Amino acid sequence: IRSMATGRDIRKASRRDMPTLLAKGHHGATTVATTMLCAHLAGIPVFATGGIGGAHRDAHRTFDISADLIELSRTPVAVVCAGAKSILDIGLTLEVLETHGVPVLGYRAGSFPAFYLRDSGYPTDDRADDPRTVALAMDAARRLGLDSGLLVANPIPAEFELDPHELNGAIDRAVRAAEHHGIRGKEVTPFVLSRLDQLTEGRTLAANKELVYANARVAAEIAAAHAAL
Repeated sequence: IRSMATGRDIRKASRRDMPTLLAKGHHGATTVATTMLCAHLAGIPVFATGGIGGAHRDAHRTFDISADLIELSRTPVAVVCAGAKSILDIGLTLEVLETHGVPVLGYRAGSFPAFYLRDSGYPTDDRADDPRTVALAMDAARRLGLDSGLLVANPIPAEFELDPHELNGAIDRAVRAAEHHGIRGKEVTPFVLSRLDQLTEGRTLAANKELVYANARVAAEIAAAHAAL
């Protein structure tokens, strides 16, 4: 990630990177995991993002599973997202969340979204049809003394959803390109998303913006409902 202000590269910063970055006085672009940590330290109970990280498609071989999932299991912050990125193994991602006791609520939906797609084909644990229900669930988790976060899966607005056949074909090509260039670890996701933007002539980037706007609106409504309890 390159800073528009300084022209310098900014390191992608997850939980493990924070001590060194702070010690050296460097900047970092926070992942969902790090944003959860910072939000919790600042007393912020809910925030919005685009999509969470998850288990990669070859995680059964590489054990490449995002730290976002582990952070959701140990930091009591609600995260509003459009599900997990379509380039991931959605089923395995949900299995990891279940194993770690993370509640997953579909927001006005009974299925888990896949970022650019409204329905990944996998159900959520439960659904919430209004902000107050989510706020009450957050409060109940606090009173129970649970340490885990709460994942609120808000599908991309229908008018901005991409065609699944076109998207899946583009993802397959982007993943093969990453393998061809030897891209591994935390560099895979930004590489594949950038390649998807090229392959879809900017449609994935436009959809990405719209789903973030939608998530921000829902998160704001949840925050207001939570403050009113």
